[in-house]
Amino acid sequence: MAVEIIEVKQNKKELARYVKFGIDLYEGNPYFVPPLIFDEINTLIPAKNPAFEVCEAKCWLAMRDGKPVGRITAIINNVVNERSGKKDMRFGFTDFIDDAEVVDALFATAMRWGKERGMEYIVGPMGFTDMDHEGMLTDGYEEAGTMATIYNYPYYVQHIERMGFEKDANWVEYRIKVPETIPDQLARVGAIVEKKLKLRVVKYTSGKKIKNDYGVALFELINEAYDQLYGYSPLTKKQINYYIDQYLPILRLENVCVIVDENDRLVGVGISIPSMTKALQKSRGRIFPFGWYHLLKGMYGKNDTVDLLLVAVRPELQGKGVNALLFTDLIPVFAKNGYKWAESNLELADNESVQQQWKFFERRLHRKRSVFRKQIPENI
Repeated sequence: MAVEIIEVKQNKKELARYVKFGIDLYEGNPYFVPPLIFDEINTLIPAKNPAFEVCEAKCWLAMRDGKPVGRITAIINNVVNERSGKKDMRFGFTDFIDDAEVVDALFATAMRWGKERGMEYIVGPMGFTDMDHEGMLTDGYEEAGTMATIYNYPYYVQHIERMGFEKDANWVEYRIKVPETIPDQLARVGAIVEKKLKLRVVKYTSGKKIKNDYGVALFELINEAYDQLYGYSPLTKKQINYYIDQYLPILRLENVCVIVDENDRLVGVGISIPSMTKALQKSRGRIFPFGWYHLLKGMYGKNDTVDLLLVAVRPELQGKGVNALLFTDLIPVFAKNGYKWAESNLELADNESVQQQWKFFERRLHRKRSVFRKQIPENI
């Protein structure tokens, strides 16, 4: 049967089929971690996701014999393009069966849409912002993923390279052994930094209080710390408020480290959560009828792995040992909670300062991923 490409309307009903295809394709795969279905649907609805203030997007499904066989979202982030001077269209939320006809039809449709809007290159997989999943898995297919990363079959890369895409950025991920006690050298560095820079760690037990004290400042710090990273899209005020409401209420605050200076100005933050890999696999991305139970168990039950979601340090203090202070606070918390392993999640492979923060730890590089770029053909 021929492949038919249909546009997916940006409503819950049609997007539900779109999102569920990306989960059903991996049924039985022990390494795939599904997203929360409602969360991914809301990300793709303009009325729900404030990123549409600076982005435009379109979704398509590839159909064969009345059944979905592929999906793709094309995204134009106008702010990033203005900052970079490029005319890039991103592709993301992309999955497909191992079939060249399906893949070619999906990407041709997306590229035509981008070309009509003056775009010159297609790059991905990327989302609207850095808060979305990005980077195609290129190594580590037999390693369980995390809630913050993309899993894909090896044949994805084969099709991407077949179509003429080339790597544009690379990430690495580490599985880190959590030490039972703070390494001596790390403890010394943390103590020196704390005294020399007049910093202190602030801990919270109230989500409302951390939101009132540093909610906005936290995401403003992320904007500053990540500003020069690959493809970064600065968060707007509406996006900041959106992420505050979305993420702060679900955090286990003992796993959050806030560092302030002598004037109580936020200078560093480390955010981690218990691994939700097994919980999301058991729930299949659904909250109801019983998904909520698995998610609560993952967050508050026994868990041997912690996900390091983000570390952000004010630019003028980067490379001065502030990260050591973060880990001297968090390691005892991790040990108390029985975490034996930490997942670093994505780190740019050429970001040496980020790689250096792991020198005190036993670790294993277990996943690699890339973003790919291609010029949109004139005759697409």
